[in-house]
Amino acid sequence: MNREIAIIFDEIADLLEITGGDRFRINSYRRVSRIIDELPESVADLLEKGKLQKIPGIGKGTIDRIQEYLSKGKISTHQELLTSVPAGLLDLLRIPSLGPKKAHTLHQELGVKDIDSLQKAIAKGKVEKLDGFGKKSVEKILEGIEFLERSAGRTPLGIARPVAEILAQTVAEFAGVKKVEIAGSVRRGKETIGDLDLLCVAADGFKTIKTFTKIRGVTEVVAAGKTKGSVVVANPLGGEIQVDLRVVSKESLGAALQYFTGSKEHNVRLRELAINKGWKLNEYGLFKGDEMIAGKDEAGIYKKLGLKFIPPELREDRGEIECKGNLPDLIGLDDIQGDLHVHCTASDGRNTVEQLAAAAQKRGYKYIGITDHSKSSAIANGLSADELLESVENIRKVNKKLKGVAVLAGTEVDILADGSLDYPDKVLAKLDWVIASIHSAQGQGRDRITKRSIAALENPYVHALGHPSGRLLGQRDAMDLDWEKVISKAAQTNTALELNCSWQRLDLNDLHVRQAMEAGCWIVICTDAHDIEQLGQIDYGIQTARRGWATKSRVLNAMPITKIKKWLSAKHGG
Repeated sequence: MNREIAIIFDEIADLLEITGGDRFRINSYRRVSRIIDELPESVADLLEKGKLQKIPGIGKGTIDRIQEYLSKGKISTHQELLTSVPAGLLDLLRIPSLGPKKAHTLHQELGVKDIDSLQKAIAKGKVEKLDGFGKKSVEKILEGIEFLERSAGRTPLGIARPVAEILAQTVAEFAGVKKVEIAGSVRRGKETIGDLDLLCVAADGFKTIKTFTKIRGVTEVVAAGKTKGSVVVANPLGGEIQVDLRVVSKESLGAALQYFTGSKEHNVRLRELAINKGWKLNEYGLFKGDEMIAGKDEAGIYKKLGLKFIPPELREDRGEIECKGNLPDLIGLDDIQGDLHVHCTASDGRNTVEQLAAAAQKRGYKYIGITDHSKSSAIANGLSADELLESVENIRKVNKKLKGVAVLAGTEVDILADGSLDYPDKVLAKLDWVIASIHSAQGQGRDRITKRSIAALENPYVHALGHPSGRLLGQRDAMDLDWEKVISKAAQTNTALELNCSWQRLDLNDLHVRQAMEAGCWIVICTDAHDIEQLGQIDYGIQTARRGWATKSRVLNAMPITKIKKWLSAKHGG
C-alpha cells in the first residue's frame, strides 16, 4: 500500500512539472512520496495510531489525501491532473533520460502527446532543433524507447515476489485451503517476471476460485473455472500483473509444483527422460502406463528419473540435467555472515551506525560494512576525505562498544571518468573495506568503461567492484563492458565482484555470476542498503547467486570475521 500511495504522489509531481506547476508544490509532493515509500509500517496503521501526523514532512494536506485514498482507492488531485493532459504523456517519463521538464517542452512546443507522436516528431527532425535537446539527446531518447520495448510487460523480482507472497498469504486464509505454493519464475528467482503463478490444495476448487476472483485489489477477472482462476491486479510500479491460481490435488502437488515452476526448457528435458523410460510426465504426475509412480512431491519425480533434486533456481536447462543433479554446494541464505555494502546517515543512509549494527546482529550477522559514498556522488551527499575519516573515527568508537557483531569502516568510492578513484590511496589505506563503483559517465564506449573497471580492480586498496554493470532493471541498460577482461582481471587480482541485491540492480546478473564462478573469482553478496528494511533484500541476491551456480566457498561474506580480516590484510600485502 505504501508504495502505491508513494507512486501516486510522485506521479502528481510529474504531472505538475509537465503542466508547468509551481516548483515548491512539485518538490513537496516528491518529498512526501519518498517519505511514504521509506516508512517501516503501513500508512494505514500509522494513521490509526496517530503517528503519521507526527512524521516531519507529512502535513494536513498530505493526511487528507492519504485518507481519501484509503477510503476511495484514489486521490482526486491525481485524477484531475490525469484528465488535464493526454493519456499517453506520462508514458514519456518511462523513457530513460527523458524527465518531466523535457516532456513539458515536447508537449508545449511540438504537441507531443505519447511515445508514438514523439517518434514521429523525431523522424521529422523537429526534436533535435529544440532548446535543450540536440542530436545526441535524440539518440539517447531513441535508445530509451528501444529499451522500453525490450523490457515491456516484465516486473522486477523485488516487486513481483512481495505481491506473490501477499496473494499466497491471502489464499492460505480461505476456508478449506490446506496448502499454498508460489510457482513460476518467481520461485526460480528470475530477475524479471511476466505473470504470477500460485498453486493450492483445497477442499472445494470452485469455491476457492470464486473467492480468489473477489479478493481486494483485483481489477479484472480473466477466467474463473472449477480449478483455475486468472485475475489482474495492480502492479506497484504502475500497470497490471496477471495472477493465475490453480487448485490441485494433494497427490499431484509435487508434479504440479514442478511443472508450473518451469522453466519450459527444463520441463522439456525431464519429459524426454520420462519418454525414454516409456513413461509420461505432466502436471498430474509421473506415470508408468496408468499407474502414477511419482508426483506427491518434486523430489520423488527427480529420483525416479535418475536425478538428484534440482533446486528451482537452476531449472533453466543450463547443464543441470547433464550433471544428473550432482550440483555444486550452492550458497544459501543461512551461509551469509555479514553485509559489506551498507550506507548510514553520514551520506544518504537513513539509519545510524548503531542502528544498522543492531539490525545486522538481529539477522544473525557477525559483521557489517559501512560504505558511504565518496565526494563526487554529490546527489548522495558524498563525503569529502576529511568527512570520511571523521566517519571512520565514529565507526571505530561504536565498534569498541559492540559485542557479537563487528563494524568494518569502509567506503563506496567512485571510479571517475578518467579511471582514477575519488579518494587517494593514502585515504583508502586507512579503511577496512573498499568498494569501487561507477556512478557517472556510464555511456562511455566499451574500451573506456572496461579500462576504468580494470584500473579499480588493479588498485591494491580496492576489495570489490560494486554493481559492475551499472544497470537498473526496467530503467537503464548495463554498461558496455568487456566482461571476459573484467572477470579475468578480478580473478587475477583476487578482487571480489559484487552481486548487488538491490531489487533495481541484481548486478552481477546470474549469467555473469556463473562466468565468475568458472573463472575462480570471489563474489560478495551485498544489499547496498540505505535503511534497515533494505537489509532484507539479501534474499534476491541469494536467489540470483544460486541461479549462477555460486558456491559458499567462493562467496566472500560467507566467511567468518576472522577469515575476512585475513583476506583483507592479504589483499594489499598487509
